[in-house]
Parts: sequence; structure tokens; C-alpha cells
Amino acid sequence: MRRVVLGALVVAALATIWSAQPAAAAWLGRYVVHGVEGDDLLKMRAGPGTGYIVIAGFPNGTVFRIHSCQQTGSTRWCQVSLDRVQGLKGYVSWAYLRKM
Repeated sequence: MRRVVLGALVVAALATIWSAQPAAAAWLGRYVVHGVEGDDLLKMRAGPGTGYIVIAGFPNGTVFRIHSCQQTGSTRWCQVSLDRVQGLKGYVSWAYLRKM
């Protein structure tokens, strides 16, 4: 009886974890910068907010890989790396990213 109860708890816990992963990971993957005005650039920052230093700027069409996102105030900030240079990581505003 004890094994049956323990087995049921393990199965329930694993089912909860597996069902939560697709929803949480739905925004992970490759995204392209879009909506940056004119000659402006999307600023990659050292942390999730405008108070962090700017590491680099990127034009529309730049491809990023999203590693994680978090809400800071009214802005969703995502930790990203360049698609082809994944060693450079920083944070950009979710508002300027579009799923590829």
C-alpha cells in the first residue's frame, strides 16, 4: 500500500512538472528584432531594466535566442544571446521581439 501511494505521488509530481514546461518554455527560442524606429537600435543591457548599462545596440532584423524572461515593472525583459554569437548575453525588452 505504501509503495502504491508513493508511486502515485511521484507520477502526479512528474505530470505537473511536464505539463508546466511547455507553457513556460513557449517563449523560448529564436526571435527577430522588430519595431525599432528609424536609425535607432534595440539596446542590450547588463540587467533587466533601463537602470543597467547598455552593452550593445542592434537594428531590426537581428536574430536572438531567448534564455529566460522576467517582468520588471510594466516591462518584460528577456535574457538573450545573439543567435550566432551565444557568448554575448544581455537583456532586451520583449516589446521589440517577434517569434521567427
